[in-house]
Amino acid sequence: MTRDEIRAAFIEDLTDVAPDIDPATLGEDDHLQDDLGLDSMDFLNLVAALHRRFGLPIPEADYPRLATPAKAVDYLAEALSA
Repeated sequence: MTRDEIRAAFIEDLTDVAPDIDPATLGEDDHLQDDLGLDSMDFLNLVAALHRRFGLPIPEADYPRLATPAKAVDYLAEALSA
């Protein structure tokens, strides 16, 4: 899976959880909670969606690595290649 495909999948799951987020204005370094306003339940729903989509365990200790789209794509790409 390419980084672009991972990013597209991440954004799809993100906008499913938070439909008010406009993918066209989403910045790579926008913090999901601080900048985009996801609450803790939305964030957990996003983690669950990513787990279902990619079949990867995402331990709570790794949640900070999903804080922005750029970090999330890096994390998912690394986890998928392992």
